[in-house]
Amino acid sequence: MSQRLTIALDAMGGDLGPDMVVAGADIARERHPDVRFLLYGDQQRLEPLLSQRPALKAVAEIRHTADFVAGDAKPAVALRAGRQSSMRLAIDAVAAGEAACVVSAGNTGALMAMAKFVLKTLPGIDRPAMASFFPTQRGESVMLDLGANAECQPENLVQFAVMGAVFARAILGLPEPSIGVLNIGSEDMKGNEVVRAAAASLRDMPLPGRFHGFVEGTDIGLGTVDVIVTDGFTGNVALKTAEGTAKLFSEFLRRTFATSFLARIGYLLARGAFKRFRERIDPRRYNGAMFLGLRGVCVKSHGGTDAVGFANAVAVAVNLATHGFNERIKEEMGRIADANPLPDTKAAAG
Repeated sequence: MSQRLTIALDAMGGDLGPDMVVAGADIARERHPDVRFLLYGDQQRLEPLLSQRPALKAVAEIRHTADFVAGDAKPAVALRAGRQSSMRLAIDAVAAGEAACVVSAGNTGALMAMAKFVLKTLPGIDRPAMASFFPTQRGESVMLDLGANAECQPENLVQFAVMGAVFARAILGLPEPSIGVLNIGSEDMKGNEVVRAAAASLRDMPLPGRFHGFVEGTDIGLGTVDVIVTDGFTGNVALKTAEGTAKLFSEFLRRTFATSFLARIGYLLARGAFKRFRERIDPRRYNGAMFLGLRGVCVKSHGGTDAVGFANAVAVAVNLATHGFNERIKEEMGRIADANPLPDTKAAAG
């Protein structure tokens, strides 16, 4: 019998709170039978939900706390005042070795602040980055940072590139992922000093992938590269723009097929194809942003997701933990440092 993987869940996080988290954990249990859960939250709210799901209750343990991090709490305040919150205790479980990973749909800024404070960063990594999958014409790509670091230095982007490439190799199974730095143009002279310096360093480094160069916004959907590297401000804008565009396109389709009787007949004839289309762009399929660069696996679920989306975030955590992702990042950073210490990115900018 294989050893169970333990996952700590912030059961109070997200717009729908315990109802969504427990239902999502039950779906995840069916998909990953070797997983057990530590549920951190209000026992009076969690116990009845677990009682309705005997199979989940058999592999779950409630760790009671009535405290939780509010969705509008400032990260610094949450870090100081939330030591007994469901989010903090779930992270503490990873640091103590009780759990292999933590998943939360709660306050993003608070989760990043707490995870960085408790888990610390891996050797060679200055700042953690949020990464997630993007659907493309070629399949899927990885994009980071998606909001953890609004402003970055060249060395941060270089580290993001290494972590993104390791992620693409470990999770997407790509032996030599291509890496691109998001810019306003593909020419070498385009962009600010930060992206130019980062690109100059990446061209000369022994990466766990192949450096493509600069990519533009249109390249994200085209799948020009497997790993897209950017600062958190730009990445978050790109992410929200893509989500909004998908919703807009779906709404345009809905209105188009409602214009006439013949249009409705056309929809019925193509219903199977449109079902596959909706599944392909369903944001729940890509739910689960990873905080890469920490000494522990931490996954952020979208706060407004449902049980299916939360179960997908749990699946991301399972994949990261079972593939020994953090160990692979440490190995790659050590290999790069031994082969060629990080160049002076400030000098490269000139």
